[in-house]
Amino acid sequence: MPGEKQAAVQYYVGVDVGSASVRAALVDAFGTVVAHAEQPIQVWEPQPDHYEQSSADIWAACCSVTKEVVRGVAASQIRGLGFDATCSLVVVDKQLQPLAVNSEGQNHRNVIMWMDHRAASQVERINATQHRVLNYVGGAMSVEMQPPKLLWIKENLPESWEKVGYFFDLPDFLSWKATGVTARSLCTVVCKWTYTSDRGWDDSFWKMIGLEDLVKDKYEKIGNHVLSPGEAVGKGLSPEAAKELSLPEGIAVAASLIDAHAGGLGVIGADVKGHNLPCENQPITSRLAMICGTSSCHMGVSETPIFVPGVWGPYFSAMVPGLWLNEGGQSATGKLIDHVVRGHVAFPELEAKAAASAHSIYTYLNSHLDLIKKSLPVGFLTVDLHVWPDFHGNRSPLTDLTLKGMVVGLTLSRGLDELALIYLATIQAIALGTRHILEVMQAAGHEISTLFLCGGLSKNPLFVQMHADITGKPVVLSKEVESVLVGAAILGACASGDFASIQ
Repeated sequence: MPGEKQAAVQYYVGVDVGSASVRAALVDAFGTVVAHAEQPIQVWEPQPDHYEQSSADIWAACCSVTKEVVRGVAASQIRGLGFDATCSLVVVDKQLQPLAVNSEGQNHRNVIMWMDHRAASQVERINATQHRVLNYVGGAMSVEMQPPKLLWIKENLPESWEKVGYFFDLPDFLSWKATGVTARSLCTVVCKWTYTSDRGWDDSFWKMIGLEDLVKDKYEKIGNHVLSPGEAVGKGLSPEAAKELSLPEGIAVAASLIDAHAGGLGVIGADVKGHNLPCENQPITSRLAMICGTSSCHMGVSETPIFVPGVWGPYFSAMVPGLWLNEGGQSATGKLIDHVVRGHVAFPELEAKAAASAHSIYTYLNSHLDLIKKSLPVGFLTVDLHVWPDFHGNRSPLTDLTLKGMVVGLTLSRGLDELALIYLATIQAIALGTRHILEVMQAAGHEISTLFLCGGLSKNPLFVQMHADITGKPVVLSKEVESVLVGAAILGACASGDFASIQ
């Protein structure tokens, strides 16, 4: 940790809530992560396509990782706090206590996760309305957004619906826990709830889909005070939250971002001078940020709104203030690779060999592919093996959640070679999905020359190489690997007033 001499250094805390864990980082004013901690969080899957979490469990993990990263740092040096999280739906009652999102009445399970697909029939009905707000989500709403989930609760859990105090997007729940202020981030309400930066909420939409009760109370339950990401929330950290997080009371807390958007913010503005990249002397709009974790998100920004069929947006100021955002995505990437590898009959052999060589299973698989590739590049190994990767439906650009996955070219072989090949074919399929999204964005008017990758999968050299090979575009990786946490810390730095703007 920093010594006495650096007493003047100023720090910002970034907290990132992913699907399976919560992470925090202490970041200095140059964007360097100086301390980092992680803690797993619980996921319940009570039935197929239902994924739930506990907001109390998530907040406790936020407190514990934050305490860990600020240990040994003088309170006066910590200037701001920023949160990002998955766009999951948090439900609390009128007493501000967790409220069940399940028929078992388990109140602690009060979060419907982003990847939950229970609201399939609701989203179908919403899309059938062809309401004008759908123009801003690529023409069709995703089952992973919030309106279908709200409608599902109203139709399936009427008792919970009657008791609701607030519905929060998880990033907004965190800023509320930290400050006691129910303001929402423009990022969440625009990207996942149909708010528009010029018109706000559209009464006719909510009435048309059967959620007129939200209009009646002037949107109190879903948010009628909206802030730009990085704007300071209320009077900063409340006394209670300060104690729980081991941070000074009153420090600036920023309006939050969705996790993918924090990753985009953490990489898209990178300084690339001196690397001979095509984007070196081009505007930021020539870059596509790819945040690759459990799922993948493809973030491109533009000066003017671009409508891309099957790609979310255009959303104004949802990631970089003053620019329009389009967001493509793949519903299962890290989760898909894991599913394919762990489900293979040769997985126990892989696990044993990886452990014996003190490598992760993926590092081991990558070196195994190098062994069997002979003289041709590794990509050619799968000339007869093809994966269609939409095991969890297609988010972009086909926007079809009923699609399923497929593998063509299977043989009777059951060994490690076959496992390595299907792993490679899955990664190639994901990269081809990215290429599909890129082509649709470019056809609509985006001019993208370079990919900027971050997130867990960007640490896998094979994943990165296949994206470069298959898209034909250079891939840039940040020196600071934890780009999502840097994005969250940028929010805190902006809210503190130490920097004039996000840019």
